[in-house]
Amino acid sequence: MSSTSITNSEPAALASLQAIPKVRIYGVPISKMSMKQTVDYLANVIELKKPHQVITANPIMVMAAQDDPSYLSMMQRAELIVPDGTGVVWAANHVGQPVAERVPGYDLIHELMKVGEKKSWKVYLLGASDEVIQAAAEKIRTLYPKVSLVGVRNGYFKDAEDAEVIRAIVDAAPDLLLVGRAAANQEPWIGKYKEQLGVPVMMGVGGSFDVLSGKLKRAPVLFQKLRLEWFYRLLQEPWRYKRMLLLPKFAMKVMRDKDNVTKS
Repeated sequence: MSSTSITNSEPAALASLQAIPKVRIYGVPISKMSMKQTVDYLANVIELKKPHQVITANPIMVMAAQDDPSYLSMMQRAELIVPDGTGVVWAANHVGQPVAERVPGYDLIHELMKVGEKKSWKVYLLGASDEVIQAAAEKIRTLYPKVSLVGVRNGYFKDAEDAEVIRAIVDAAPDLLLVGRAAANQEPWIGKYKEQLGVPVMMGVGGSFDVLSGKLKRAPVLFQKLRLEWFYRLLQEPWRYKRMLLLPKFAMKVMRDKDNVTKS
């Protein structure tokens, strides 16, 4: 797709940043781009140093946005929302506006790191516990030695420490900031401070640090093909069952509202 290819002309490149094909699911603008197009687009963003908040959306987040206008507004202000959850991909197909493919956040991290290897990108990791984030950092250093980790910090800090955390990130000047915190404040935190942070790509990564660190296992390929990664994670973290109950509610809502899903 020509609108997302990297060009040598900055004006043309800047224009391409506005040309993401999208489908709106209950007011949430979901990118229709493939994984490759998404990676090319974000590589372009980093070259141009244009601050972008990237959200890896799943049905739980879309449902949360229906109950919280401020959360919906934050999502609508994000520069890029990729279809991470299989339910989001299904919903887009169901309303006749299919996305190119699912773009899982965990896989997107690795695809970006592959490009980062070639371009010597600087990366900052923020989130999880000290043990988990350090193990995740070591995994990235092992897999992608030419990527420069310019900062690694746990995600357990209070609001009063925000300024200190922001200052450390700004001083490190990363090309890519990966944030893995609690679902309730991960994206809102990035959205609130993205202008101060000024990082080209700022992405919430959920439990990806847990998987990178080895604390959790990625769902086997069979589960991925059957679109049951959510179920595999539930087996590992049964305490998440209350959140998972939103998945069938989302599916039922989409089926009931089929003609109005994209009009919200």
